[in-house]
Amino acid sequence: MALHSFYQNEGYLWVHSPILTTNNCEELGDLFQVEPESYFQGTSSVDEHTNSRVSFFGLPTYLTVSGQLHAEMLACGMTSVYTFGPTFRAEKSQTRRHLAEFWMFEAESCNYEIMEDLTQVLEKCIKWTLKHLMDNYEEDIYYFHKTFSSQSQADVAIALRKEFVRMTYTEAVKMLKQNDSEFQFKPEWGGDLQSEHERHLVKYCGNAPVFVTDFPRSLKPVYARDNGDSTAATVDLLVPTVGEVAGGSLREERFSILKDRMKRKGFGDQYDWYLDLARFGAMPHGGFGLGFDRYVQYILGLENIRDVIPFPRFVGSCRY
Repeated sequence: MALHSFYQNEGYLWVHSPILTTNNCEELGDLFQVEPESYFQGTSSVDEHTNSRVSFFGLPTYLTVSGQLHAEMLACGMTSVYTFGPTFRAEKSQTRRHLAEFWMFEAESCNYEIMEDLTQVLEKCIKWTLKHLMDNYEEDIYYFHKTFSSQSQADVAIALRKEFVRMTYTEAVKMLKQNDSEFQFKPEWGGDLQSEHERHLVKYCGNAPVFVTDFPRSLKPVYARDNGDSTAATVDLLVPTVGEVAGGSLREERFSILKDRMKRKGFGDQYDWYLDLARFGAMPHGGFGLGFDRYVQYILGLENIRDVIPFPRFVGSCRY
């Protein structure tokens, strides 16, 4: 409720993005495909020309990995919007911060013209909701930290007292290289930040939340705005215990650049509706997604994300 209140007090409209979609905006390798049971049982109708099963929707359709692309469309008509709903990732991961089904708050706004616009709102969101929880439920939070957590409750309070640290990806890699003997995965420019790198950066910064900006363009999705060099206008927010809890970017509104990147990445005709946004004159805009379950994990200091959701779904487990 604190998150809903924050967004609505800031003038954002709550919109509902589809759960069934043909897009893969995060460019993930594997998605959950949706078809009627008859399709998989071989009893659905067959296309007489291709002799293949007919898809219910006419195109491969998946459980959503993000409501972002739809939220972008709506933001360009209503200035600032947010979504809150389930998202699904078919990552075969057993880590303490991954689920196959989780919940996301995603904000999109045409008021984000530079990266500082986006990071300021995200920092304000975290501070506002944390203050609400500490003012009203401090005893509950204290109980979790005392009973189940190896993290100090003071680490959460730091986010209220201190300005969030800001550094570029290049600065982060340089900092990590000074201590690379500590890591299983050696930090290199152009490589993704691993969870051990994220935790180290937060610890190095005194357990204050850390914004890491301007990642290599090759690491980020096609919609992230090109900075004009080898980087994109992107940001990850790192916090103690969890690592990345939110991520966002300015969106690429320039038609020729977006079209070229989508073509090179192999995006098909099913994305024409999204490309039309830039084709017919999108204004500068941006957004971010806040992983709700990871955020609760951070607030309560819990080591495993499966402990913050009543019915966790992950690879090998969907029994109820």
